[in-house]
Amino acid sequence: MGFYLIYPFLLLDSLLPWSLIYLRSSIFYFFIYYIIGYRKKVVLSNLRNAFPEKTEKERILIAKQFYAHFCDLIFETIKLISCSRNSVLKRCVISPETRELTRSLHAQGKSVIWVMGHCGNWEMASASVAGLEGYQVNCLYLPLSNRGFDHLMYRIRSRFGTRPVAVKDTYREFVRNRNILTGTVFLGDQTPSPESAYWTRFLNQDTPVYKGAEVMSRKMNLAVVYVWIQKVRRGHYLIKTELITTDPASLRENELTERHTRLLERDINTQPFNWLWSHRRWKHRRPENISC
Repeated sequence: MGFYLIYPFLLLDSLLPWSLIYLRSSIFYFFIYYIIGYRKKVVLSNLRNAFPEKTEKERILIAKQFYAHFCDLIFETIKLISCSRNSVLKRCVISPETRELTRSLHAQGKSVIWVMGHCGNWEMASASVAGLEGYQVNCLYLPLSNRGFDHLMYRIRSRFGTRPVAVKDTYREFVRNRNILTGTVFLGDQTPSPESAYWTRFLNQDTPVYKGAEVMSRKMNLAVVYVWIQKVRRGHYLIKTELITTDPASLRENELTERHTRLLERDINTQPFNWLWSHRRWKHRRPENISC
């Protein structure tokens, strides 16, 4: 019921021009940072642990930049309810190197896993890469508990041809699509179960990492490409990629997972505000029988 009361307002918001979208984002930033303090303790704690070499003043500045970016992300996602594909492509640009790499993999007949973190606007990027160089683009997602909002996010993600796939259906979808070329987006920085994760040092902390991209690429012999969504300026992003491997079986166990984790760490250090610091990423402790 709550969703159906809110949805008309979200739809009206999505029809606003981009300039008013960012004005509303700026107002919302002031409200959630200075008035509510939404997850401020979590954000600052994460930043202190990740960047012990920085001063408190530097970490607070990153926090403020993050909240401004976070609010932009919310309102940009609302805008995706109704905006055109051309509008998205003007604001979330695919780098020439990314197009060339994708063409090369397509010519080789390789389906691809695109592994990335919560950097930039991943929802806008998903819309931007739909149909990239002839690939059927799939994005893995965890269904939301609220059916109304889950339906809305499914609609946003599928408007331009991207196919959302529930995480539990991942392997079934790969098998079903084995005769077509697919590009599947994996978010590699969510928090897995401590016992089944790969543990490593990430941003100066013991961190569990999902092995899904590595496991699935080995099973299905898929190329793996790391993706970074760089924030160029407010409302504008650049999708950049690096090939990790076209032959995952040739890598040592956990090597692929370690590689994409190191690339994400590098890019977070490049643009610290551009990652999702409000996420409770380090809520688990490393089991004593597992070493990093």
